[in-house]
Amino acid sequence: MKWHAAALAAFVAGCGPQAGGEPVTRIDLENPGKAIVAAPSPAPTPKVALACTSATFEGVGFTHCIAEPARHHISTVLGNPPFRNFAAMAAGRPDDAPAVAFAVNAGMFDGEGKPIGYYVKDGERGRELNRNDGAGNFHLKPNGVFFGTGAKWRVMTADDFYAQIGDRPQFGTQSGPMLVVGGKLHPEITEDGPSRTIRNGVGIDGSGRAHFVISEGAVSFGKIARFFRDIAKTPNALYLDGSVSALWDPAADRMDARAPMGPMIVVEERDQ
Repeated sequence: MKWHAAALAAFVAGCGPQAGGEPVTRIDLENPGKAIVAAPSPAPTPKVALACTSATFEGVGFTHCIAEPARHHISTVLGNPPFRNFAAMAAGRPDDAPAVAFAVNAGMFDGEGKPIGYYVKDGERGRELNRNDGAGNFHLKPNGVFFGTGAKWRVMTADDFYAQIGDRPQFGTQSGPMLVVGGKLHPEITEDGPSRTIRNGVGIDGSGRAHFVISEGAVSFGKIARFFRDIAKTPNALYLDGSVSALWDPAADRMDARAPMGPMIVVEERDQ
Protein backbone atom coordinates (compact mmCIF):
# COMPACT_ATOMS: atom_id res chain seq x y z
CA MET A 1 0.00 0.00 0.00
CA LYS A 2 1.36 3.40 -1.00
CA TRP A 3 1.06 6.33 1.39
CA HIS A 4 0.85 9.97 0.53
CA ALA A 5 3.76 11.95 1.99
CA ALA A 6 1.43 14.19 4.01
CA ALA A 7 -0.37 11.21 5.52
CA LEU A 8 2.92 9.49 6.35
CA ALA A 9 4.22 12.64 8.04
CA ALA A 10 1.01 12.91 10.04
CA PHE A 11 1.33 9.27 11.07
CA VAL A 12 4.93 9.71 12.22
CA ALA A 13 3.99 12.86 14.14
CA GLY A 14 1.11 11.00 15.72
CA CYS A 15 3.49 8.30 16.99
CA GLY A 16 5.89 10.74 18.57
CA PRO A 17 5.90 11.63 22.29
CA GLN A 18 2.96 13.76 23.35
CA ALA A 19 3.05 16.72 25.68
CA GLY A 20 1.68 15.89 29.09
CA GLY A 21 -2.01 16.56 29.41
CA GLU A 22 -2.56 17.36 25.70
CA PRO A 23 -5.02 15.42 23.51
CA VAL A 24 -3.35 12.54 21.60
CA THR A 25 -3.74 12.53 17.78
CA ARG A 26 -3.91 9.15 16.05
CA ILE A 27 -4.30 8.17 12.40
CA ASP A 28 -7.01 5.79 11.15
CA LEU A 29 -4.99 3.33 9.02
CA GLU A 30 -8.01 2.52 6.88
CA ASN A 31 -8.58 6.25 6.20
CA PRO A 32 -5.16 7.92 6.44
CA GLY A 33 -6.56 11.38 5.91
CA LYS A 34 -8.86 11.14 8.92
CA ALA A 35 -7.37 12.02 12.30
CA ILE A 36 -8.90 10.70 15.51
CA VAL A 37 -8.38 12.88 18.57
CA ALA A 38 -8.56 10.99 21.83
CA ALA A 39 -9.68 12.77 24.98
CA PRO A 40 -6.80 13.67 27.31
CA SER A 41 -6.25 11.32 30.23
CA PRO A 42 -7.42 12.80 33.53
CA ALA A 43 -4.68 13.69 36.00
CA PRO A 44 -4.51 11.27 38.95
CA THR A 45 -5.94 12.66 42.17
CA PRO A 46 -4.50 11.79 45.59
CA LYS A 47 -6.64 9.80 48.00
CA VAL A 48 -6.21 12.47 50.66
CA ALA A 49 -5.25 16.12 50.61
CA LEU A 50 -1.89 17.07 52.02
CA ALA A 51 -2.00 17.69 55.76
CA CYS A 52 1.74 17.70 56.54
CA THR A 53 4.39 20.16 55.46
CA SER A 54 8.12 20.59 56.09
CA ALA A 55 9.51 23.49 58.08
CA THR A 56 12.90 24.63 59.31
CA PHE A 57 13.08 26.20 62.75
CA GLU A 58 16.25 27.31 64.54
CA GLY A 59 18.31 25.31 62.05
CA VAL A 60 16.45 22.01 62.44
CA GLY A 61 13.92 20.37 60.14
CA PHE A 62 10.41 19.60 61.39
CA THR A 63 7.32 18.03 59.86
CA HIS A 64 4.18 19.93 60.80
CA CYS A 65 0.80 18.23 60.35
CA ILE A 66 -2.49 20.03 60.97
CA ALA A 67 -5.84 18.41 61.69
CA GLU A 68 -8.83 20.67 60.97
CA PRO A 69 -12.14 20.11 62.80
CA ALA A 70 -14.26 20.56 59.65
CA ARG A 71 -12.15 18.17 57.62
CA HIS A 72 -10.77 15.54 59.99
CA HIS A 73 -11.79 13.00 62.61
CA ILE A 74 -9.39 12.03 65.40
CA SER A 75 -9.32 8.75 67.29
CA THR A 76 -6.93 6.74 69.43
CA VAL A 77 -5.89 3.21 68.50
CA LEU A 78 -4.12 0.55 70.54
CA GLY A 79 -5.06 -2.97 69.48
CA ASN A 80 -5.43 -6.09 71.64
CA PRO A 81 -2.64 -7.04 71.88
CA PRO A 82 -1.15 -3.66 71.01
CA PHE A 83 -0.26 -3.25 67.34
CA ARG A 84 3.19 -1.77 68.16
CA ASN A 85 3.68 -0.28 64.65
CA PHE A 86 1.81 1.53 61.91
CA ALA A 87 2.00 -1.38 59.45
CA ALA A 88 0.15 -3.71 61.82
CA MET A 89 -2.39 -1.02 62.65
CA ALA A 90 -2.99 -0.29 58.96
CA ALA A 91 -3.43 -3.99 58.20
CA GLY A 92 -6.05 -4.22 60.94
CA ARG A 93 -8.21 -1.40 59.60
CA PRO A 94 -11.55 -2.36 57.99
CA ASP A 95 -11.71 -2.18 54.20
CA ASP A 96 -14.38 0.53 54.39
CA ALA A 97 -12.52 2.68 56.93
CA PRO A 98 -12.09 6.37 56.05
CA ALA A 99 -8.85 7.46 54.40
CA VAL A 100 -6.03 8.15 56.85
CA ALA A 101 -4.67 11.70 56.62
CA PHE A 102 -1.82 10.88 59.01
CA ALA A 103 -1.09 9.08 62.27
CA VAL A 104 1.40 9.52 65.14
CA ASN A 105 2.38 7.84 68.38
CA ALA A 106 0.03 8.80 71.20
CA GLY A 107 1.99 9.03 74.40
CA MET A 108 3.99 6.87 76.77
CA PHE A 109 3.52 3.18 77.50
CA ASP A 110 4.87 0.16 79.39
CA GLY A 111 6.93 -2.75 78.11
CA GLU A 112 3.86 -4.39 76.56
CA GLY A 113 2.85 -1.26 74.68
CA LYS A 114 -0.03 -0.42 77.03
CA PRO A 115 -0.53 3.23 78.08
CA ILE A 116 0.75 4.28 81.50
CA GLY A 117 -1.65 7.23 81.69
CA TYR A 118 -5.21 8.17 80.82
CA TYR A 119 -6.46 6.43 77.70
CA VAL A 120 -9.91 6.50 76.07
CA LYS A 121 -10.97 5.04 72.74
CA ASP A 122 -14.49 5.46 71.32
CA GLY A 123 -15.74 6.68 74.69
CA GLU A 124 -14.45 3.61 76.56
CA ARG A 125 -11.81 4.23 79.19
CA GLY A 126 -8.91 1.82 79.09
CA ARG A 127 -6.76 3.53 81.72
CA GLU A 128 -7.52 6.03 84.47
CA LEU A 129 -5.83 9.40 84.80
CA ASN A 130 -2.35 8.99 86.31
CA ARG A 131 -1.51 11.75 88.78
CA ASN A 132 1.26 9.85 90.57
CA ASP A 133 4.74 11.24 91.11
CA GLY A 134 7.70 9.43 89.67
CA ALA A 135 10.80 9.57 87.51
CA GLY A 136 11.06 10.17 83.79
CA ASN A 137 9.51 12.56 81.31
CA PHE A 138 5.94 11.41 81.94
CA HIS A 139 6.12 12.53 85.58
CA LEU A 140 7.78 15.88 84.87
CA LYS A 141 4.82 17.91 86.20
CA PRO A 142 2.73 19.32 84.84
CA ASN A 143 2.01 16.55 82.39
CA GLY A 144 -1.19 16.61 80.36
CA VAL A 145 -4.00 15.09 78.35
CA PHE A 146 -4.91 15.42 74.68
CA PHE A 147 -8.60 14.64 74.26
CA GLY A 148 -11.71 15.44 72.31
CA THR A 149 -15.25 14.68 71.28
CA GLY A 150 -16.49 15.22 67.75
CA ALA A 151 -14.78 18.27 66.26
CA LYS A 152 -13.72 19.82 69.59
CA TRP A 153 -10.19 18.94 70.67
CA ARG A 154 -8.20 20.15 73.65
CA VAL A 155 -4.87 19.90 75.47
CA MET A 156 -4.95 20.44 79.24
CA THR A 157 -2.68 19.78 82.19
CA ALA A 158 -3.60 16.59 84.02
CA ASP A 159 -4.60 18.57 87.12
CA ASP A 160 -6.89 20.87 85.14
CA PHE A 161 -8.39 17.89 83.35
CA TYR A 162 -9.10 16.22 86.70
CA ALA A 163 -10.67 19.39 88.14
CA GLN A 164 -12.67 20.57 85.12
CA ILE A 165 -13.67 17.66 82.88
CA GLY A 166 -16.65 15.65 84.07
CA ASP A 167 -17.84 13.97 80.89
CA ARG A 168 -15.73 11.27 79.33
CA PRO A 169 -14.45 12.29 75.88
CA GLN A 170 -14.57 10.13 72.76
CA PHE A 171 -10.79 9.87 72.76
CA GLY A 172 -8.03 10.77 75.16
CA THR A 173 -4.36 10.10 75.82
CA GLN A 174 -2.07 11.24 78.62
CA SER A 175 1.62 12.02 78.27
CA GLY A 176 4.21 14.33 79.69
CA PRO A 177 5.58 16.79 80.16
CA MET A 178 3.50 19.66 78.87
CA LEU A 179 5.58 21.72 76.48
CA VAL A 180 3.55 24.94 76.59
CA VAL A 181 1.11 25.92 79.33
CA GLY A 182 -0.97 29.07 78.98
CA GLY A 183 1.35 30.42 76.30
CA LYS A 184 4.49 29.89 78.36
CA LEU A 185 7.10 27.15 78.20
CA HIS A 186 6.95 24.44 80.87
CA PRO A 187 8.77 25.87 83.92
CA GLU A 188 11.25 22.98 84.07
CA ILE A 189 12.24 23.19 80.39
CA THR A 190 15.53 25.00 79.78
CA GLU A 191 16.21 27.06 76.67
CA ASP A 192 18.28 24.39 74.93
CA GLY A 193 19.13 21.56 77.33
CA PRO A 194 21.65 18.76 76.70
CA SER A 195 19.06 16.01 76.14
CA ARG A 196 18.66 15.64 72.38
CA THR A 197 16.53 13.16 70.43
CA ILE A 198 13.83 13.07 67.80
CA ARG A 199 10.73 14.42 69.56
CA ASN A 200 7.07 15.02 68.79
CA GLY A 201 4.04 16.61 70.38
CA VAL A 202 0.56 18.03 69.87
CA GLY A 203 -1.03 21.40 70.52
CA ILE A 204 -4.32 23.19 69.81
CA ASP A 205 -4.39 26.68 68.30
CA GLY A 206 -6.93 29.44 68.82
CA SER A 207 -9.06 28.17 65.92
CA GLY A 208 -9.36 24.69 67.42
CA ARG A 209 -6.98 23.04 64.97
CA ALA A 210 -4.67 20.30 66.25
CA HIS A 211 -0.99 20.72 65.36
CA PHE A 212 1.17 17.60 65.36
CA VAL A 213 4.90 18.31 65.10
CA ILE A 214 7.81 15.87 64.81
CA SER A 215 11.47 16.85 64.51
CA GLU A 216 13.53 15.40 61.68
CA GLY A 217 16.67 15.47 63.81
CA ALA A 218 17.67 15.40 67.45
CA VAL A 219 16.35 18.43 69.33
CA SER A 220 16.02 19.64 72.91
CA PHE A 221 12.74 20.04 74.77
CA GLY A 222 13.19 23.81 74.56
CA LYS A 223 13.43 23.86 70.78
CA ILE A 224 10.29 21.83 70.08
CA ALA A 225 8.43 23.74 72.79
CA ARG A 226 9.31 27.03 71.09
CA PHE A 227 8.12 25.64 67.75
CA PHE A 228 4.68 25.12 69.28
CA ARG A 229 4.68 28.52 70.95
CA ASP A 230 6.15 30.59 68.11
CA ILE A 231 5.28 28.76 64.86
CA ALA A 232 2.19 26.66 65.57
CA LYS A 233 1.01 29.31 68.06
CA THR A 234 -0.64 26.83 70.39
CA PRO A 235 -1.11 28.19 73.93
CA ASN A 236 -1.07 24.62 75.27
CA ALA A 237 1.03 21.81 73.84
CA LEU A 238 1.84 18.32 75.06
CA TYR A 239 4.97 16.23 74.54
CA LEU A 240 4.12 12.82 73.08
CA ASP A 241 7.50 11.06 73.14
CA GLY A 242 11.13 10.99 72.19
CA SER A 243 13.12 8.20 70.54
CA VAL A 244 10.02 6.26 69.44
CA SER A 245 8.38 9.33 67.90
CA ALA A 246 6.91 8.35 64.53
CA LEU A 247 4.69 9.61 61.72
CA TRP A 248 2.61 7.85 59.10
CA ASP A 249 1.88 10.26 56.26
CA PRO A 250 0.26 8.31 53.38
CA ALA A 251 0.29 11.32 51.04
CA ALA A 252 4.09 11.45 51.33
CA ASP A 253 4.50 7.66 51.27
CA ARG A 254 6.08 7.88 54.73
CA MET A 255 5.67 5.27 57.47
CA ASP A 256 8.22 5.56 60.30
CA ALA A 257 9.24 2.42 62.20
CA ARG A 258 11.97 3.44 64.63
CA ALA A 259 10.91 1.33 67.62
CA PRO A 260 7.83 -0.53 68.92
CA MET A 261 5.07 1.91 69.87
CA GLY A 262 2.12 1.85 72.22
CA PRO A 263 -1.13 3.77 71.62
CA MET A 264 -1.48 5.77 68.42
CA ILE A 265 -3.44 8.81 67.25
CA VAL A 266 -5.11 8.39 63.88
CA VAL A 267 -6.38 11.40 61.91
CA GLU A 268 -8.92 10.44 59.23
CA GLU A 269 -10.61 12.36 56.46
CA ARG A 270 -14.26 13.20 57.18
CA ASP A 271 -16.91 12.36 54.61
CA GLN A 272 -17.69 15.56 52.73
